[in-house]
Amino acid sequence: MKTKLATTLSVAALALGLAGGASAETADKSIALSNNYAGNSWRQAMLTSWETITKKAVADGIVKSADAFTTAENQATEQAAQIQNMILQGYSAIVVNSASPTALNGAVKEACDAGIVVVSFDGIVTEPCAWRVAVDFKKMGSGQLDYLAKRYPDGGNLLELRGLAGTSVDTEIHEGIAAGVAANPKFKIVSAVQGDWTQTVAQKSVAGVLPSLPEIVGVVTQGGDGFGAAEAFKAAGRPTPTIILGNRDDELRWWKAQKDASSYETMSVSIAPGVSTLAFWVAQQILDGQDVPKDLVVPFLAIDQAGLETSLETTQAGGVANVEYSLDDAKKVIADAAKK
Repeated sequence: MKTKLATTLSVAALALGLAGGASAETADKSIALSNNYAGNSWRQAMLTSWETITKKAVADGIVKSADAFTTAENQATEQAAQIQNMILQGYSAIVVNSASPTALNGAVKEACDAGIVVVSFDGIVTEPCAWRVAVDFKKMGSGQLDYLAKRYPDGGNLLELRGLAGTSVDTEIHEGIAAGVAANPKFKIVSAVQGDWTQTVAQKSVAGVLPSLPEIVGVVTQGGDGFGAAEAFKAAGRPTPTIILGNRDDELRWWKAQKDASSYETMSVSIAPGVSTLAFWVAQQILDGQDVPKDLVVPFLAIDQAGLETSLETTQAGGVANVEYSLDDAKKVIADAAKK
């Protein structure tokens, strides 16, 4: 398989189910998921993975419950109120995909002061009492420039598609892209627009700036927006640049069609939606009394030209290329972090 996981975890280990027993110490514990946004395929896949893994964990008696909640709007104030309600409901742990790295810190501190374990992932929080499960998003951004530099040694103009404003993910990927441009000064970002990690928003945003842009050799992205960018270039009658994709099914299928028609080349990269399941197991291990480092780094999932077809075979229609984590996977991530 050419799909690459930037991790030391083996593919075989990732494929494990709920291997290895969990202590009965958590059998009476309830864990909640606080999610700030569900408006794209990645978030939907993330919630589905959570339900798949936690439903079995509940059935196996590992935890009492693992409820998931998503705010109606991507607002930190609304999510803070949601967390405060979870405190009142008596959850033992709260797993958070945060609308802001700092705006939820007050509510998170309230949860910690109430004896509740808080584990943030993807959109992490900076409150010291919380745990963080995240990928190296800056590397995910700078890696796009590494790839483009090999494709275009003479450089060229780039269009940047950004994600949800105010989130740690958007900021860190952007910083990585900026660092990549600084390291490869033949490239120039000539425009940056919000894509909100969503095809429709990205298409509209790109369509709005294309008439004023010079020739574009590449589009650097954050995930969920590549296909929208492609549609905007097509509608404008402009040549399709090298668009970095984000592992969504519609992007991969578009890439396959272009590859078959004209040998179109690109790469695709994103964090696996199943990172929510790793965060669940991390919370369970903390409740079980295990010593878990506050910061855990997990892999991003990259797909290259040769691995496209294999990745398509395992990606659900309308979904995202994914990896779901087992308890043993979580134990290995924790052990690896403890060695550093």
